[in-house]
Amino acid sequence: MVARRTIKSWPVLRQVAEGDPLGLGHSAQSDHSRNYRSRTSTAEKVVKSVCPYCAVGCGQLVYTNGQEIIQIEGDPDSPLSRGRLCPKGSATKELVNSELRELQVKYRRPHGTAWEQISLDQAMDMIADRVIETRSQTWEDQDEQGRPLRRTMGIASLGGATIDNEENYLWRKLMVGLGVVQVENQARI
Repeated sequence: MVARRTIKSWPVLRQVAEGDPLGLGHSAQSDHSRNYRSRTSTAEKVVKSVCPYCAVGCGQLVYTNGQEIIQIEGDPDSPLSRGRLCPKGSATKELVNSELRELQVKYRRPHGTAWEQISLDQAMDMIADRVIETRSQTWEDQDEQGRPLRRTMGIASLGGATIDNEENYLWRKLMVGLGVVQVENQARI
């Protein structure tokens, strides 16, 4: 059985009776929608950040409760995005809070069929060992005419889009110090 609505509950009559002829105020709300609260209303802290996806570097506002991220929105103070985010940027909260997000370092040995969990320290040592080994195996001290080269062509570097110019400057210094000549970045911020 459908509940009967009284004439007083009709939207137009409610608007007139409540002094809201355009239906933009209280009369436009239902009992259900009147209880809605903003997702950010319970945030303890708001932190400014940058979207991690592309080279644009859109500003984000990250709303948190303790260690939990409860909402991520565009930053209206950002000169790049002026508060707007693309679909990927809008989904950043899901990237951070996803149950599928890997929080441990995974490694699959050559010809292996399964991933194994290793410590971050072990992974960093493995990377350093491989850089040192590759550098020593591909080092070119001089060319055929005896001209100095002091480089390695076995390592190249492409910096990320969300690394700023200063960080890319430091990264390039490290790479050049190792003798790497193929260094590029995507710095836009």
